[in-house]
Amino acid sequence: MKYPDSESVSPVSAAPVALPALARRLAAEFVGTAFLLAAVVGSGIMAERLTDDVGLQLFQNAFATAGVLAALILALGPASGAHFNPAVTLADRAFGGLSAPELRWAISERRSPGEFWACWRRM
Repeated sequence: MKYPDSESVSPVSAAPVALPALARRLAAEFVGTAFLLAAVVGSGIMAERLTDDVGLQLFQNAFATAGVLAALILALGPASGAHFNPAVTLADRAFGGLSAPELRWAISERRSPGEFWACWRRM
């Protein structure tokens, strides 16, 4: 069976393929942002309970957060590019890596884990 070239595929037939890729990328970013948020908050609580030395607390928090961030980048980077920081997403848009609609979706889903956590904490 001969496969058509990417240039010969009409934009209408290519549209359904793009949506699952965007949905997968956004889901990976949502999960990664949620885990990173949990890691930052959890490492802060952990550091506070382990010692009273503020300098050591800062070191423990930074070290734990860096470890979780490295694990998330390795795990979710191939699926989404691992843009857990909005500054990385904006830089990717500035250099042409993201389109305007993708940027809107990425920023809106990145806010969701934090808003969910804040609402849950108020309950």
